[in-house]
Amino acid sequence: MWGLLLALATFAPAVGLGLGEPGASVLGLAPPATTEARGSARGSTPAPQSSPVQPPAGKDNGTSERHVRIRIVKKKVIMKKRKKLTHPRPMVTARPPVTTTPVGVLDLPEEQEPGCPPLGLESLQVSDSQLEASSSQSFGLGPHRGRLNIQSGLEDGDLYDGAWCAEQQDAEPWFQVDARHPTRFSGIITQGRNSVWRYDWVTSYKVQFSNDSQTWWGSRNCSSGVDAVFPANSDPETPVLNLLPEPQVARFIRLLPQTWLQGGAACLRTEILACPVSDPNDLFPKAPALGSSDPLDFRHHNYKAMRKLMKQVNEKCPNITRVYSIGKSHQGLKLYVMEMSDQPGEHELGEPEVRYVAGMHGNEALGRELLLLLMQFLCHEFLRGDPRVTRLLTETRVHLLPSMNPDGYETAFRRGSELVGWAEGRWNHQGIDLNHNFADLNTPLWEAEDDGLVPDTVPNHHLPLPTYYTLPNATVAPETRAVIEWMQRIPFVLSANLHGGMNDFSYLHTNCFEITVELSCDKFPHENELPQEWENNKEALLTYLEQVRMGITGVVRDKDTELGIADAVIAVEGINHDVTTAWGGDYWRLLTPGDYVVTASAEGYHPATRNCRVPFEEGPVPCNFHLTKTPKQRLRELLAAGAKVPPDLRRRLERLRGQKN
Repeated sequence: MWGLLLALATFAPAVGLGLGEPGASVLGLAPPATTEARGSARGSTPAPQSSPVQPPAGKDNGTSERHVRIRIVKKKVIMKKRKKLTHPRPMVTARPPVTTTPVGVLDLPEEQEPGCPPLGLESLQVSDSQLEASSSQSFGLGPHRGRLNIQSGLEDGDLYDGAWCAEQQDAEPWFQVDARHPTRFSGIITQGRNSVWRYDWVTSYKVQFSNDSQTWWGSRNCSSGVDAVFPANSDPETPVLNLLPEPQVARFIRLLPQTWLQGGAACLRTEILACPVSDPNDLFPKAPALGSSDPLDFRHHNYKAMRKLMKQVNEKCPNITRVYSIGKSHQGLKLYVMEMSDQPGEHELGEPEVRYVAGMHGNEALGRELLLLLMQFLCHEFLRGDPRVTRLLTETRVHLLPSMNPDGYETAFRRGSELVGWAEGRWNHQGIDLNHNFADLNTPLWEAEDDGLVPDTVPNHHLPLPTYYTLPNATVAPETRAVIEWMQRIPFVLSANLHGGMNDFSYLHTNCFEITVELSCDKFPHENELPQEWENNKEALLTYLEQVRMGITGVVRDKDTELGIADAVIAVEGINHDVTTAWGGDYWRLLTPGDYVVTASAEGYHPATRNCRVPFEEGPVPCNFHLTKTPKQRLRELLAAGAKVPPDLRRRLERLRGQKN
């Protein structure tokens, strides 16, 4: 549960808090390559014995009894430049020819729809211990790396490489998955190796099944009765789906690469499509039941379905919801926001504003669905009278933006959860990565800090947009501009981006403290996983919203008129980041429990300082200020109004002039 953990670090004054993005570093970067020095240490492990069905003539199926040598690789890093491959060579047979006749090759339809959900290699529901292989080139290319969409590091041959790869001398490689329960296997999805240095992918494979890892049978072509050969990949990244001619019930499944790219190795990443089945003999422990009891709409929603769902929530809870748009995508799709509060549509004095943003990358669908589920849940529980939700929506104004990049999502949605790949739909329709499209405010602030200019010359908050960013020809996506204007328009206090680098910008350009949340290893989980993902994140989503109550809050007022002072600066001693008041003079400063010295200041007023204590009990501590105008400010206002200067003010101004002279 990420909320409870992140809440402990939420209110630290450091700039730039955020979590890393798996795999982002491989895009377009190419450091010096490494070469490997092979170690002489060897070990041997007996491979599982098998009694296969009769293979085609002249061809062994790669499951006979033998020993497999496991190679231990030691690395010696040599700084040596190596050119990145730019054009793969054509697909050819890279092992003894397969005995296939026209009837032995699987005749597949052009369009295939998966019948069963994924077994869970990509989402890590399948553990490393469930994956085995005939051999591996190194630990970093072991079977545990044979997961769909897994990404490699920059160093070729490190511990986090981008596929399972069999040893070059392994003439009969295989990759095996233990489902641990009787399972109905219906299809396989494969990719090649993710690497910035090499091209490796399998071009065809066979499939076998077993209940004990000893006796195996193959997937056969329905018309000919011979072992089916499945066409695989023609590039490293595009997922290729093959449905089995007939689903098979077994515990183990093996992929046996038959051909692969010339000059490369038998490397693959995969996901297995499988449905659980009941065990009539009750020999295996039952798999834990996953799901949720909440009456919510657990499915993926494209733009039209998302808009319809938000409208339904608004109609069901009209007194606490409002749907509004903050702008449009490059293709003209609206960026819809669901507002939830007891007074929707208005900023209430003293009530903090919080937001969740999802879908910055269009192919990362889980955040989008979690926010759609959250708005349904809050509506349902409010109508049910749940005290926790009632208090949350009474004391807080919540804004939910489920899709910041609707154009990208539509692209990913059309491909489907298992076939969208790692990058398709990530960018907006212009090809802009919204994650890196916000202005860099960190660098100028750090440079100013190094020069000793903060905070006297350069402020430590509300940094302006750089000049280059505001030019007409600046490469700024319409989605990015819409979100920035949204930030400037509403005095947000706390935010979480369900993936993206926006948090630093938000912290430095506005009052809002924001974190980035990495939700899942699977960017686009299957629909049947959504109930469990909701249960995994529901409590965290609620708890994080409640953190806005931690710290101090108050109103800065004019001592004479009692009117709120907008843009007053709230500075906490010892924390080099200030916040400002909203247009009504109210402010919120997130602080962990402790004693603080707080100063309120505003142009034309004398600053005021007071001590504020934040207890461990829940709830913000009131810390109000009344500021007195400076004589100069009072004089300005009187002269502007055409009034006479009061005698006491005139005498005070004369004394000040005398002191100055």
